[in-house]
Amino acid sequence: MSTQYVERPEVPVLSFLGATGTVTGSRFLLDTPNARVLVDAGLFQGLKELRLRNWARFPVDPSTIDAVAVTHAHVDHTGYLPALVRDGLDAPVLVTSGTAALAAIVLPDCGHLQEEEAAYANRKGFSKHRPALPLYTEDDARAALRPLETQPFDQEIEIAPGVHLTFRRAGHILGSATVTLRLADAGDRRIVFSGDLGRPHHPILRPPAPIGRADVVVMESTYGNRSHDDADALERCADAVRRTVARGGTVLIPAFAVDRTEVILFHLRELVAAGAIPDVPVYVDSPMALRALDVYRDAIERGDDDVDPGVRQLADPFDAGRVTEVPDVEASKALAELTTPAIIVSASGMATGGRVIHHLHRLLPNHRNAVLLVGYQAVGTRGRLLADGARELKMLGHYVRVRAEVVDLGAFSVHADQGELVDWLATADGPPDAVYLVHGEPESSEELQRVIRRRDDWQAVVPRDGERVRLD
Repeated sequence: MSTQYVERPEVPVLSFLGATGTVTGSRFLLDTPNARVLVDAGLFQGLKELRLRNWARFPVDPSTIDAVAVTHAHVDHTGYLPALVRDGLDAPVLVTSGTAALAAIVLPDCGHLQEEEAAYANRKGFSKHRPALPLYTEDDARAALRPLETQPFDQEIEIAPGVHLTFRRAGHILGSATVTLRLADAGDRRIVFSGDLGRPHHPILRPPAPIGRADVVVMESTYGNRSHDDADALERCADAVRRTVARGGTVLIPAFAVDRTEVILFHLRELVAAGAIPDVPVYVDSPMALRALDVYRDAIERGDDDVDPGVRQLADPFDAGRVTEVPDVEASKALAELTTPAIIVSASGMATGGRVIHHLHRLLPNHRNAVLLVGYQAVGTRGRLLADGARELKMLGHYVRVRAEVVDLGAFSVHADQGELVDWLATADGPPDAVYLVHGEPESSEELQRVIRRRDDWQAVVPRDGERVRLD
């Protein structure tokens, strides 16, 4: 807890410091007359003007923050923690056990990747900066793991004077949670943050828990203007695999290392078992994804609270027998020598970095290959450019032609769609005073705002970046 003087507001105030007008950079600052709490500390990703915000000075001195509550381990919710700790954050960071286990993988990998990309840019000379620098190092990221304190689901704890936290299942990735903050010194007002909300039928996790009592809800809107069609997505996935195998090509699936890889492997296993796709080799080429797979397998074996009990009945929910783990760079490079059809699952999911860039560089120019996009692709990412039909793509310092087939399978997302978001909102005990729609591009947030107003006549607001609102 900070001993530095902080000018306190007379009433609780919430500041939106990220994830407004964009799906990345989730950061929400709660100031009360007695405490300062940050909910999520994410990196901005995508467009250059967003990424540059990661380098800006944080709006408040990190040493004045009394506690941080993190909804889940994805970097757009945790990836700024190393910078905060490096710059003076000295407060507990509350997480679930699943989030702690995955953050121990994600954050050091993020720091290492930034160092690696800066070094590569310096060697090749294509960075505008001399020298190119990482936002933070792997050592900074490991230091950010020390403040993590685990808290179980459905148990309330006071995390700062007058501020009480409860985690509930969010069903998005292992350990993901919604955050309820009860403000004991402000009439027991309850502020609920959805984080990234999962879906009612995740293949591995239990569905999101109901909201219960809420005076204010801060809710994601990533797919606020879309509905998922899972059956169609699976069939389109199977069709694309069959077509690619028939023409002797390779299927490349850029997938987030945490959860999306697990979901994809689960579905590939099911499709092979049903005879819907040929039983070709599947290569998982992401060290972080392989470590995350181990975390998921351990959680399934333990029967963690947010894991669907039915998954434990499967011998290995992620492998039908043809999955090969690719542990090192040399084995990854060897995939370039494949002469028969195969499926490669590699991070990152939006093709912003990692080994998938080298696979795209090699596979995109050949019409026999296919790239399957299996989740949300933020504006400004290579994945979004591919989804929008780009015919050439810049990577590793120069452009490559896009001749491979590109298939956008957004329904594989583990984000709730419009109907699922509205249904979750309806689990509140009564109408909240306000619903703030964040973590979405403008058209998505604004469409969800219209739906909520039309359906329930509730106060739904799309906040501006940096906006402050009273919570009394």
